[in-house]
Amino acid sequence: MRIVSLLPSATEIVCSLGLIDSLVGVTHECDYPPEVMGKPILTRSLIDTTQDSYSIDRQVVESLHEHRTLYALDEELLRELSPDLILTQELCDVCAVSYTVVEKAARILPAETPVVSLEPNTLYDILETILLVGRLTGTEARAQKLIDELITRIRAVESKASSAAHKPKVYCMEWVNPPYKSGHWIPEMVRIAGGEEVFGLEGIPSSRASWEEITQAAPEVVVVMACGFDADRTERELMLINEREEWQSLPAVRNGNVWVSNGSAYFARPGPRIVDSLEMLAHAIHPELFPEPDRTQFRRFRPLAAASLV
Repeated sequence: MRIVSLLPSATEIVCSLGLIDSLVGVTHECDYPPEVMGKPILTRSLIDTTQDSYSIDRQVVESLHEHRTLYALDEELLRELSPDLILTQELCDVCAVSYTVVEKAARILPAETPVVSLEPNTLYDILETILLVGRLTGTEARAQKLIDELITRIRAVESKASSAAHKPKVYCMEWVNPPYKSGHWIPEMVRIAGGEEVFGLEGIPSSRASWEEITQAAPEVVVVMACGFDADRTERELMLINEREEWQSLPAVRNGNVWVSNGSAYFARPGPRIVDSLEMLAHAIHPELFPEPDRTQFRRFRPLAAASLV
């Protein structure tokens, strides 16, 4: 089977099922496992992602307002690769090339190539997408084994977190400037990890948050998981808002309980590593119960150290 993945999470799922040799094309954002880095790349971003989060947001808003796509798809390369299966998504036009663009491009292929959209909204939906890919690729037994292992880890977090005497108020920040509320699977993960997400939008898309809403929510823990940014980039972005009065007024900021993550690789990527994300989140909410994760991917925000990155 020849598989094209137009979604980093789908790439990780395919590889976790032992199908890396069947993967013939990926996106410019597919970076895990490292072995996929040499695969043909079918997409490129049409916005300048080197700018700060405010400028990126402006570009995205303008593009969507004008009904312009954020990503380009190499249709000629797609034809050359001649896939038997294309994996994509309809969940978010900001996260990956749009389903409409992919479906239109697939019409140029000589055969009826299935275009399958992965649409998880919750943590357990993510596990279902793994099973779906398993069914599509003849690896259902392997997919089920992986899912069973992930469920065991999820339940272990839930069980340990349930012993905590206090459920801290948590704000998961999906974008820095302007600030965004978390959605989809993130508030559910906070609940499993023994916290209370202050906006609690389980299973629905993330949305903008006003500084007034954030200050009124008074989170005790802030976890920044900006889509597309690694931990270092996230720290640099936080430095740009660190002196804001509203930010400094938050209990989490005053108590040094702000955490930065590689949101691109973990929290915003609905693949097998989402359970790693859950375990990271559990440490931030209950560090007395859960071990510290890899500090290159998830760590406490320290403004003085972050200043040297700017």
